[in-house]
Amino acid sequence: MQKRYLLAPGPTQIPPEVLLAMAAPIIHHRNPLFEAIVEEVRGGLKYLFGTKNEVLIFASSGTGAMEGAITNVLSPGDKAIVVRAGKFGERWANICKAYGVETIPIDIPWGDNLDPAIIEKTIKANPGVKAVYTQATETSTGARFPIKEIAEIVQSYPETLMVVDGITGIGVFELPMDAWGIDILVGGSQKALMLPPGLAFAGVSDKAWEFTKTSKIPRFYFNWTKELDNLFKNQTNFTPAVSLIVGLRESLRMIKQEGLENVYKRIDSLARATREGAIALGLQIFARNPSPAVTAIYAPPGIDGQKIYKTMWQKYGVTGAGGQDQLKGKVFRIATLGYADNYDVITAIAALEFTLKDLGYSFSMGSGVAAAIKALKE
Repeated sequence: MQKRYLLAPGPTQIPPEVLLAMAAPIIHHRNPLFEAIVEEVRGGLKYLFGTKNEVLIFASSGTGAMEGAITNVLSPGDKAIVVRAGKFGERWANICKAYGVETIPIDIPWGDNLDPAIIEKTIKANPGVKAVYTQATETSTGARFPIKEIAEIVQSYPETLMVVDGITGIGVFELPMDAWGIDILVGGSQKALMLPPGLAFAGVSDKAWEFTKTSKIPRFYFNWTKELDNLFKNQTNFTPAVSLIVGLRESLRMIKQEGLENVYKRIDSLARATREGAIALGLQIFARNPSPAVTAIYAPPGIDGQKIYKTMWQKYGVTGAGGQDQLKGKVFRIATLGYADNYDVITAIAALEFTLKDLGYSFSMGSGVAAAIKALKE
């Protein structure tokens, strides 16, 4: 028998309380019992997203909400700035292309910092830009972007929306929609919300709702206006993922009980300890501005990063993640978001030490774990 530890950037671990809630007998989605659950969830999502407005709920992966963040506010031929600094920034561009939106890319080397001044320079050089699309955390690189500063810039352009993929940012660090001026904030259930995959979320500002009135891209399932109308009645437009929403109520309760600031501090502490543990082993962190959600770590010279990732889960039961696209074989990733604590980090670094020793890497055994423990105590 081998015990398994899930430390991937999604899906993430699920608390027993949430699992038990989802195991309850199914209820009908047009029943008053379910409507009461949706009403509570609506309030919890507003708290999490930091907004007075409704947060839409969809039965889909996070990409569904990303698609809706284009099809509901833009029209074919519109211009949109897209930050391409990793696999998921490229996804924004690919969705725009699929719907005939003209993409103005800002290409950042993977793992590098994003200078907000580049955003303003690009907006000024391209009059009529309707939206800026970026990530809060680029999951493929473990990089965090300065969303507050970028949103501040975009706010001064009334005809331009600030759209953020917060799938690995919401519930990890501050992303208050209303306070920062984020117009659309997209989320997914399988990250810091501590649920299985299957739910997507979109927080939408008043400014963004005005854009939905002029959008001419055809849409059916991801029709935000119809979803909003139903949400006011504590329902969804189509059949929802009932059990996931029941679990969502429980996870939102847990987040509120811990308090968002405490959640952020806990995850930041875990990420810092992960980085310190890796550095003590002589390894390098990939991102220049690392996200607390997931740490991307360079594989040592001569060792395949995919082999590190696979050995950790096959032999030692710790599931992290490998590199994606151009980073495949070069990095491996360990996540610290959602239902994670100190012992998850210690276990992950210990498994990493065992793995590196198996693969012939030379280091002082126990140094990574000791550094991680020291960081957690500090």
